[in-house]
Amino acid sequence: MNLLLEEHRKWDEKKGWKNFPFPFPNAVMLIYPGKRFHKDKSMTSYHKQLVKIAVVGDVHDQWEVEDNVALQHLGVDLVLFVGDFGNESVDIVRLVASLDLPKAVIMGNHDAWYTASEWGRKKCPYDHSQEDGVQQQLDLLGDTHVGYGYLDFPELNLSVVGSRPFSWGGPNWKNKEFLQERFGVNNFTESTERIVSAAAKTAHSTIIFIAHNGPTGLGEEPEAPCGKDWEPRGGDHGDPDFAEAIAQTQAMGKTIPLVTFGHMHHRLRHTKERSRTMLSHSQSGIVYLNSARVPRIMATETDRLRNFSLVTLAENVVEQISLVWVNKNYTVALEEWLYCRSEAVVG
Repeated sequence: MNLLLEEHRKWDEKKGWKNFPFPFPNAVMLIYPGKRFHKDKSMTSYHKQLVKIAVVGDVHDQWEVEDNVALQHLGVDLVLFVGDFGNESVDIVRLVASLDLPKAVIMGNHDAWYTASEWGRKKCPYDHSQEDGVQQQLDLLGDTHVGYGYLDFPELNLSVVGSRPFSWGGPNWKNKEFLQERFGVNNFTESTERIVSAAAKTAHSTIIFIAHNGPTGLGEEPEAPCGKDWEPRGGDHGDPDFAEAIAQTQAMGKTIPLVTFGHMHHRLRHTKERSRTMLSHSQSGIVYLNSARVPRIMATETDRLRNFSLVTLAENVVEQISLVWVNKNYTVALEEWLYCRSEAVVG
């Protein structure tokens, strides 16, 4: 069993990991809400069909050619992007679009930063009468953008369905004009209908949902996966239309092993004593993963480390999830185990 080196993971705001690179390069930190556990060898059984998925959390302008290369080296079957590439960062989206791997993408609130709201339009650095940063991004992504849509992956025996794109989260219907003009959607009810309609059209019975913001129902604590960590603290900042769409999709007989999203960053605003709970597991078998580990690229004195969440499906069930940091040699420098099916505690 690899050594547990928690003391080497201490983050210093100015210097990065204080003792990185590790004296033991193969060390692994195993983390699961409040406890550590040993990796269960049974979860990598070769008798099961395994699907390896990389989930990319909020990018915020931190995407480089090396990230595309790293994903190739990780040997993943599918890449899921949950949005917030930057403030309408067309060049970043162009690089993501060039990734030569099966992928599905949904856009976040920052991806329409200068377009969706009156406040943003006043700060826009370009002329809206001459350019449309939102449409440029959507054109680059083409069919890989699944907001209010879906993609079938027959070689993986699953489909990916997107929730409401450009979500800001929370119980209020924001950016009404933008959502009506771009998608013809006027309220949460219509939004739910669009998501469920996409799910109903999928070719496969197994669906992975991706969203920028997660659904309601994962907790009201500030530390919950979609918990409100700014003043006044507390409250569920999830998307109610997304939660209802998940319930209706299950009711139609679809299997949903994974729901993944971002938006609510892992670092909490009200405390440095702990970070946000990034994972939840329901009684119905859904694993909810908040992949917003920000910033996603960390610089050390000798390296640049980039993170990806890796999800392994076995027979369309989530078996394990880890967060990996890949170094300049495209090898995994650090791996944090977030979930193992054999160790899961249903919440």
